[in-house]
Amino acid sequence: MYNKSRTTISSITGKKKEIKEAFVAKGVNMLTKMRTPVLEDVEKLLLVWINEKQLAGDSLMTSLVCEKARQLHDELVKKLPATSDVSEFKASKVWFERFKKRTDIHGVIRHGEAASSDQKVAEKCVQEFKEYIEAEGLKPEQVFSCDETGPFWKKMPKRTYITQEEKALPGHKPMKDRLTLMFCAYASGDFKVKPLLVYHSENPKVFKKNNVMKSKLCVFWRSNNKAWVTRDIFVEWFIEVFGPSVKNYLLEKKLDLKCLLVMDNAPSHPPNLDDLILEEFGFITVKFLPPNTTPFLQPMDQQVISNFKKLYTKAMFERCFNVTSDTRLTLRDFWKEHFSILH
Repeated sequence: MYNKSRTTISSITGKKKEIKEAFVAKGVNMLTKMRTPVLEDVEKLLLVWINEKQLAGDSLMTSLVCEKARQLHDELVKKLPATSDVSEFKASKVWFERFKKRTDIHGVIRHGEAASSDQKVAEKCVQEFKEYIEAEGLKPEQVFSCDETGPFWKKMPKRTYITQEEKALPGHKPMKDRLTLMFCAYASGDFKVKPLLVYHSENPKVFKKNNVMKSKLCVFWRSNNKAWVTRDIFVEWFIEVFGPSVKNYLLEKKLDLKCLLVMDNAPSHPPNLDDLILEEFGFITVKFLPPNTTPFLQPMDQQVISNFKKLYTKAMFERCFNVTSDTRLTLRDFWKEHFSILH
């Protein structure tokens, strides 16, 4: 029945009692050997910690997860009676790979800028920034930040039953259809600048079909083949959206006509932006974050963008449910006929 040898089945049934009494962490779907209660508790607590970090929008490196596992193990061992026999736990990379396989967790390793980020430079920058704000007399309503993100706007999260159909759709590429969004807001939080959206098509078919006027959209629509923010597009957004919006807001609120825009040194952000600003917007000062400090300092990375993605995914699920409920529509039908870039 199970396509296993007689000796394997005999070994398993011979340890029936031990297997049934084994401590198994929630989410574990594979038990390869008998494990100590302490190690099971470590992995239970570690799964909770990882889940909390993911909900907060944080990324985790292998070394950080292993260090947390060792810390949890040490804390649990200290609470045990002195007579307890506890085996050594190294939380090695081999253990981590097996832990991932047992618990089926994904996306807990982060490479790139987070690994090379210079926290000391970030801390120094924070102090200098604070002094600058105080010296200039800037209020939260006058300090803005912007940053980009590139969501696959049709892609469902991996851990959903609905993705089984997605995997069964050969050559169905729209689920990997990508766009770039750039968000901008100020430190006080209640004024939203119209986001920049860059797509690979200037006039999608659904726009033509519905006679869409892009100038009336709730985003500043631009396009290029790779759906990337270029310097020219950024400058357009700055002059046509950011400058006028901020100026009108400050005048309306009777605040001093001065503004600070904080952003990272991405290739799409012109380093000579001050020279490209029209005289009309000379009241705007631009400051760039130091290299490799974005994970620590970029305000839009402090759960602003991650929360947007969560809300967007929730809205997408709700629409899918509302459209397909009590019908014979499949996920393919929903994507093709009921969910477009216009939605």
